[in-house]
Amino acid sequence: MATVTVFDQDKNQVGEREIADAVFNTEVKGYLLHDMVRYQRAARRQGSAAVKNRSAVAGGGKKPYRQKGTGNARQGTVSAPHFVGGGVAFGPQPRSYAFKLNRKVKQAALCSALSVRFQAEKMTVLKEISLESISTKCFNQLMQRFELDGALVVIDQADVNVELSARNLRNVKVLRAEGVNVYDILKYPNLVLTDAAIGQIEGALEK
Repeated sequence: MATVTVFDQDKNQVGEREIADAVFNTEVKGYLLHDMVRYQRAARRQGSAAVKNRSAVAGGGKKPYRQKGTGNARQGTVSAPHFVGGGVAFGPQPRSYAFKLNRKVKQAALCSALSVRFQAEKMTVLKEISLESISTKCFNQLMQRFELDGALVVIDQADVNVELSARNLRNVKVLRAEGVNVYDILKYPNLVLTDAAIGQIEGALEK
């Protein structure tokens, strides 16, 4: 099993921890990462684009002119698509862009994303992250202490002080362990995890 150094908030080494190779040091499969990012982005799309078809356009109930004798082609309604102001033919309608991925594919993609950060030495493990109060300045100092220019910070449980302290920092995001995902791991250049968060992630992915 691979090992990582565990630091405290002052960047002092407080120990080492073994991490599961199947989760943090597995073979990186790019196609799984691609599929998972597409899956997440597609699920976030609103899909609310819509146009009016010929039945939704106001008016058009009356025949515009008589059937014969005008020299024009016969017409039944001005809401037809070929009239100015008529309905749109085959235009977009509200829809969902989401598609299905198997659970094992999602888990394998998450393991690949975690492995990308570990193998690139862009993963930092802290014993814990705690702040006495909500303070963007204190959280920013923590990031600067570890020389992290942008990071996804994964904590093991809800912590209002930590979560609210990081929300105004550019290129920093705090997630709880149960919400860790491929898109956010790849979006941010560094990954910071608490010791307890690693245990939760391993417990979920080693099943």
